[in-house]
Amino acid sequence: MDKLLNIEEVAEILCVKPATIYGWVSEGYIPHIKLGRLVRFDKVEVIDWVQNHKVKGRKTRLSEKDPLCSASK
Repeated sequence: MDKLLNIEEVAEILCVKPATIYGWVSEGYIPHIKLGRLVRFDKVEVIDWVQNHKVKGRKTRLSEKDPLCSASK
């Protein structure tokens, strides 16, 4: 088994503040492991979690000629 990561290490990997990770753990949003009072993370699970939360962006903006745009006018 690989070394488990702590909150600070996961925050650094994801480029967010440790407080954000604490919030995500509290909400059950990010996969984590509770060892008594300690919170640890499996690096592979965190990377998979990030991959599963990717959102593809649009390639172009909707134009005025788009029927979906004109229907809302």
